[in-house]
Amino acid sequence: MDNLNIRLIKKSDLKTLARIYTKVYTYSDVGEKWIDTTSYNLLVYWYKRQPDLCLVAESSGKPIGAFVAGIKPWHDGNHLVDGEIFVDPDYQKKGIGRLLSIEMYKRALKKYNAICFDATTFKDKKFPLSWYKSQGFAEVKNWTIITGDLRKVLKGLRRN
Repeated sequence: MDNLNIRLIKKSDLKTLARIYTKVYTYSDVGEKWIDTTSYNLLVYWYKRQPDLCLVAESSGKPIGAFVAGIKPWHDGNHLVDGEIFVDPDYQKKGIGRLLSIEMYKRALKKYNAICFDATTFKDKKFPLSWYKSQGFAEVKNWTIITGDLRKVLKGLRRN
């Protein structure tokens, strides 16, 4: 893609990126209902947590996607974790996600000696799982994602 640049996110990019994040989730219809405010809050969280691993892709100076992630020390070394990668639907299928990924993985390797990228994605959707698998990622068969409503969990804990 012409005039594509990947750089660190600036605070001034966050509102634009939040709109793109909301647009991506609305477009992909995966069951998560993001609005600009919640998208912005998520991106601010990442910007504060790990600003050196918050990347934006821009075309002719206009943000069109991003990849944010963090480093987590683990028993076998540093893991790149919890990443969020998203590209404006108008710019998808042009290799932007791949370029963001390459830059993120290179940075995580160089600065943190990260040994792997652990992420969560949708199991019941062909994309993006097929995209990750095409890059060499594999599903972890003995892992599952859990979640719990804290009010219900607390009630259960109080009963035991």
